[in-house]
Amino acid sequence: MDNYHVCRIAVAPLRKEPSDRSEIVSQLLFGDRVKILEKTEKWCLIKTHHDNYEGWMDYKQLQKISDLQFAADNDHVYVTPIQLNNTLIANDGSAYYLSPGSTLPFYEDGFCYLGDEKFEVKFTPIHPDKTNFKTKVEKTAKFFENSPYLWGGRTLFGIDCSGFVQAVYKLNGLQLKRDASQQAELGELVDFLASAQLGDLAFFDNEDGKITHVGLMLSNDKIIHAAGKVRIDPIDDQGIYNAELGKYTHKLRIIKRFV
Repeated sequence: MDNYHVCRIAVAPLRKEPSDRSEIVSQLLFGDRVKILEKTEKWCLIKTHHDNYEGWMDYKQLQKISDLQFAADNDHVYVTPIQLNNTLIANDGSAYYLSPGSTLPFYEDGFCYLGDEKFEVKFTPIHPDKTNFKTKVEKTAKFFENSPYLWGGRTLFGIDCSGFVQAVYKLNGLQLKRDASQQAELGELVDFLASAQLGDLAFFDNEDGKITHVGLMLSNDKIIHAAGKVRIDPIDDQGIYNAELGKYTHKLRIIKRFV
């Protein structure tokens, strides 16, 4: 079996089971590398290179790449910027419209490559790094404001809470795990809400004590998070207060700092 592949379309659903009716657990974006663990005629169980996440996807949405292309991390650093017009032109002249934070493999001189396939890049990509993280992260997060909530989503047109902070961090040079509970295991603990700073991540738990939600702190009393849509709400020691609903919607557990 040829193990190494890359996502060849703008966004591909990653499912819990090998069925079009199965729950979407995450999404692949253009340029995301994967390793195939198991394959049927149509479906394959994959593990993502960037966050080791597993799920089933339609094999037709992948492009085979070599072991060397898969391992070439230094050739997968350019990504699509925070703008709407991220257009690629394929060899046949057709267009691909990419979400912000999509990877452009082997980008050089206005072109990127998936295996042997060449794409013309019609915009200026970015090479994210965590320098000046604090000055850039708020603008990045607010670009996604009003994006609809979608379980498993990672794009401007549908995103979940952990996908949102993962995308914002990626666009600023930091790689996070996929799920809120996984993200909460990393970073440095911030002892008090009053000490929280722009860019810190706040995590929230349910009645069973399981972390089920995450948001990005804009200050020590304001948070941007995906709940219904990407929105800005006040936060205090009890949690997130939704003024529209007139109640607290998420119970604060911990705050973590990654920069």
